Amino acid sequence: MRTRSSTSCASSASRASSLQGTFVERSECDRGGPLAGGPHRGSSQVGSAVSSGGQRGDGHRVLGGCNQGLQLPEPGAHWRIIGGRSEVAQRGTHRRSGVDLDFATGRVQPRDRIDERCPGRAEHSEVVGGRWPVGGYGVEDALGRRLGGQHRPAAGPRHVQQQRCRNGSADSCGSWRAGAAASGGTSVASILDLRAREPPQQPVRSNRDRSQPLYSRPVIAKAPEALAELYRELHAHPELSFAEARTAAVVADRLRALGAEVTEGVGGTGVVGVLRNGDGPTALLRADMDGLPMLEGTGLPYASTARGTDPDGNDVPVAHSCGHDMHVTCLLGALQDLATDRAAWRGTVLAVFQPAEEIGQGAQAMIDDGLFDRFPAPAVVLGQHVAPLPAGCLAIRSGPAFAAADAVRVVLHGRGGHGSRPETTVDPVVMAAATVMRLQTITSREIAGTDTAIVTVGALRAGTKENIIPDDAELLVSVRSFEPEVRRRTLDAITRIANAEAAASGAQQPPDITTPYGFPAVVNDPRAVDRTRPALASVVGTERVFDPGLVTGSEDVGLLATAAGAPCVYWLLGGADPAAFAGAASQAEIVARVAQQPSNHSPLYAPVIEPTLTTGVRALTAAAHEWLPA
Repeated sequence: MRTRSSTSCASSASRASSLQGTFVERSECDRGGPLAGGPHRGSSQVGSAVSSGGQRGDGHRVLGGCNQGLQLPEPGAHWRIIGGRSEVAQRGTHRRSGVDLDFATGRVQPRDRIDERCPGRAEHSEVVGGRWPVGGYGVEDALGRRLGGQHRPAAGPRHVQQQRCRNGSADSCGSWRAGAAASGGTSVASILDLRAREPPQQPVRSNRDRSQPLYSRPVIAKAPEALAELYRELHAHPELSFAEARTAAVVADRLRALGAEVTEGVGGTGVVGVLRNGDGPTALLRADMDGLPMLEGTGLPYASTARGTDPDGNDVPVAHSCGHDMHVTCLLGALQDLATDRAAWRGTVLAVFQPAEEIGQGAQAMIDDGLFDRFPAPAVVLGQHVAPLPAGCLAIRSGPAFAAADAVRVVLHGRGGHGSRPETTVDPVVMAAATVMRLQTITSREIAGTDTAIVTVGALRAGTKENIIPDDAELLVSVRSFEPEVRRRTLDAITRIANAEAAASGAQQPPDITTPYGFPAVVNDPRAVDRTRPALASVVGTERVFDPGLVTGSEDVGLLATAAGAPCVYWLLGGADPAAFAGAASQAEIVARVAQQPSNHSPLYAPVIEPTLTTGVRALTAAAHEWLPA
């Protein structure tokens, strides 16, 4: 395997090569660096003869201009043309090492950080907007497979990928892959190598430099700005569980505008939209809507300042710190795509906008309200949850995927009194503290190392003043598990420990132990996952769809699949800023950087809007197309 250092990019301009092409706009050779403004000095030349035509024998487009000081990328290097028609004497931009070179004006413009090292021979380049001359370029995908046809953008910019010719001959390969622009789709290559490469379907060549970063931002046609504005609006106005009236109204209005059949008030504040398109199966696409009782600390211009009333009557701040606003926006965007392009699918889309996921009751409430009696029975349940993975990535796991969740409330009863006379009391604060510590031994001493369980005490409430020993203390406990037997053993241990600590403290009555809610693990159907994964890969590239391992976060979406008797396919949508992963060279480094990002339920958590939104819309649309074939 061949590797290159960054110096190989710099030295490529001095190598003799047969270049063709002229530059007729304003420019000047800056012998010390990139092209700069000034009068035109002649034709493009690096090391040997120049002629017109705009091509060279190895299949690379001449970047044009009087470029004795401009260093061209060597064959296969990462570069792209941005805007305009990429022909000689037309505006174009060479992007490499953070600089845009405008060959029509000679301007040099700094760009966001991109990799400064020279990618390997088979690395990807990008073309954004404009068009390539017919027959003028050979194209391959990331694994070296030749793509034939022509690229003809129908309207507006299209993001597509370009690769060097297979055998270095400009006339031995086709132009751009037929149909990519017409369908609004993309040809995306990935260099996020989080798992072993799958065997190619045909002979391929790949010379990727493994020393190069594994993560690069995907190239996907961006979702409409109106969707981004909708996301910001939803983010600024979160609502608590079963109080999502405003959000539900926005969703219902959008569904009606798409021509869907709309039913509101399902399971409380849930909304169901039915989009019919002839005979065929039904696919359920689900998004949850509720926010969290917490204060947002992101500092974003559209950060929430909303407040709400919790079930105990307390006035609390509310924030979309779990990303449900992104879920709603992505599903609405996917429905817009499906309603617009009905030729691409047949059947029925059952869009479920669910309340109260954060308290684990929304899915069951909709089921109890006749969700599958009043609406078409689905053949599959599809959905996604945003997470602090690199934006532009998707993660999906077969089998047990998301943990079961149980909420446990423990009220320990003591006997209150004056803080100066503890001997006359049974102190519930000390009782609670001992219980908290003993609960930590469940996972360390009672659950096998090969099993998974998490016991978290999220709240300990007792007393009102420092010199008053209260009568009671309350613990709120969260339990996560995957296997039913482990779940049962963990819950039994909590009950046993709470009772034992109360007895050891001399409490005159046993504790009250209740389970406000609980729901089982999300189990993704393996065959359904195998069917859906290629559709997701068509959006972001095979190497950006990976197995995240067991996710200890929980979801009640599995209840919908169980009640419907349908397979569940639920995946993670990357939402972390891609810049945070720039230069990551190993899976371990990527995992370490994920751990550094604010996570769901953090006051600092908010996904980057792009490419998260675009990826989420396209993923749901592609999955729906797979299950509702035309």
